[in-house]
Amino acid sequence: MKLQQLRFLDAVVRNNLNVSAAAEELYTSQPGVSHQIKLLEDELDIQIFERSGKKLTSISPAGQAILEHVTNLLNCSKNIKQAAREFSKSNRGSLTIATTHTQAQFILPPILQRFSTKFPHIELRVHQGNPKSMCKLAANNQVDFVVASEVIDEQGDLITIPTYSWNRYIVVPSDHVFTRMAKITLADLAEHPILTYMLGLTGRSQLDKTFQAANLEPKVAFTATDSDVIKTYVRLGLGAGIIAEMACNMDDSDLSYIDASHLFPDSQIKVGFRHSRHISAFQFEFLHMLAPYLDIDAIKELAKTRDRNEREAMLPADKIPSYKSMHKALLQKS
Repeated sequence: MKLQQLRFLDAVVRNNLNVSAAAEELYTSQPGVSHQIKLLEDELDIQIFERSGKKLTSISPAGQAILEHVTNLLNCSKNIKQAAREFSKSNRGSLTIATTHTQAQFILPPILQRFSTKFPHIELRVHQGNPKSMCKLAANNQVDFVVASEVIDEQGDLITIPTYSWNRYIVVPSDHVFTRMAKITLADLAEHPILTYMLGLTGRSQLDKTFQAANLEPKVAFTATDSDVIKTYVRLGLGAGIIAEMACNMDDSDLSYIDASHLFPDSQIKVGFRHSRHISAFQFEFLHMLAPYLDIDAIKELAKTRDRNEREAMLPADKIPSYKSMHKALLQKS
């Protein structure tokens, strides 16, 4: 049995049994992948895949039984290489982050700038996309860390650590009726068209749950992945926007931003990584920059604790910073 065969097997499974796609990902030929998998099946004396002719149709029960072990072995192989690199090239390596538009635009820039100054020889890579696909990259060990909203906890293979809490603002044209109201209620919001994030993005599920708990049906007229797009359509008069507080720009003279923290519970942004992943010294430094309320020793303990309830019990809940306090601290350090 060779590691290469296990890599081929893993790639085929991740590409939905599409051998051509797996071969393209691995920069090899389709016949080569098929041949190596057949050799592996012969050596193990099992059929890993069900077939219809030459086409793979499903994973056999025997195949399902070995797949978790294959994933663990490949992760161990990566960890061995990473640990060796730390000793041979302690000031070199890479840091790969998957994140969402909001974090990439408003939170990560000053943190990555500080990190690059401290570790100039570490190669930085950032992937931006929707939270679920970015979390999947981390769960599959294709990136070091993912930074996203609470949807990150849906991935059972990830260790997650809160970085900061945040809430929402209502954004409307400066002459909107909301600007003349002392205190907006959920019922007030439900009477107006709402412009907000698409499902699965930036706390959208929490927003929907809040309306449901109040037995209200919001009139969601427009959804987008980007707060700037939401603001564009607010300016057109399509309705009231509900956006993350990180996306507020108080210099927008034609818009009014209204704090909505009395309407919605706080949400959290978390950093996540696969539970079996080896984390290097400079990567722990990055985690500390993201969650400065925790020292590196505390982060190391959390990284070893797979049970989510145990991690939450270890966290100093009253010390998780708000976005405002974290943003202020980042500005002072930049």
